[in-house]
Amino acid sequence: MRVILGLLVWSLVEIGLFVAVGGAIGVWATWGVVLGSAVLGVAVLRRAGEGQQMRAVQVQDLAGPLAQGVLRGLAGVLLILPGFLTDALGLALLVPAVRGVIIARIVARFGGVQFRGAQFRGGFATSEDVIDGEAVEVPQQRVGPPSGWTKDHEADR
Repeated sequence: MRVILGLLVWSLVEIGLFVAVGGAIGVWATWGVVLGSAVLGVAVLRRAGEGQQMRAVQVQDLAGPLAQGVLRGLAGVLLILPGFLTDALGLALLVPAVRGVIIARIVARFGGVQFRGAQFRGGFATSEDVIDGEAVEVPQQRVGPPSGWTKDHEADR
């Protein structure tokens, strides 16, 4: 219920801001700001994704580069969404100091919380958090004829 109420209030604030800003600067300038912020949001998302490589996420990333990247991505999404309040929040998230404060608060709030057996202390892992493992490939065995819902890859050979 709180989420629905929050979304309703958020929408009413955005509509009010559209009316106020549109009355002050005009319809075309308002459209220009909305479209310009969407273009900026796409650029932010594109730039955030360029340097990212798929790699194993380490625990220290939760309070470092990973968190910075997630907040930059959120900034891009907020800039793409139409609205002046979302644009203001998106622009605020582009400021590194604001992201740092948010990350520090999250780490302070959730530091020392257990996640899947690993103990996170202030967002950083200790040497006890490393778990060695071994991968074993299991060959696929066909139990019966193909079900008709899947493609029989052996028939194509």
